[in-house]
Amino acid sequence: MSLSPQDALIYLMVVTASSDTLMSEQELARIDALIGRLPVFRGYDRKSLPDVANACVDMINDRKDIEAVLDLAIAAIPARLQDTAYALAVEVASVDLWLEQEELRFLEMIRDKLDLDRLVTAAIEAAARARYRRA
Repeated sequence: MSLSPQDALIYLMVVTASSDTLMSEQELARIDALIGRLPVFRGYDRKSLPDVANACVDMINDRKDIEAVLDLAIAAIPARLQDTAYALAVEVASVDLWLEQEELRFLEMIRDKLDLDRLVTAAIEAAARARYRRA
């Protein structure tokens, strides 16, 4: 199965949202909002989002191996979009303002699989903390 880079980014966001076994409405709304506003999704048919997300969830449920789905998605993400992929994963994980241990371990797994410098991932994580910090 071959994924487009945009579909792969969506898979990564869906897998991240489901990494704690519960995909919240906030996470789904954030995924939809990101697809609607980010340049990487320009020209992407948003009507296909439910089909792509459902295919990802079906694959997770069928394989019972979230890591295999993650590997499939990462293989379809070009090197120039690897930092974008990690930023999207962090964004989706951060939306509910609390990261469970499963989500933290999952983000670590993504970091290990992507070809990113540790300083880049730390900057992405710091930016997410700054965006979601409460007064």
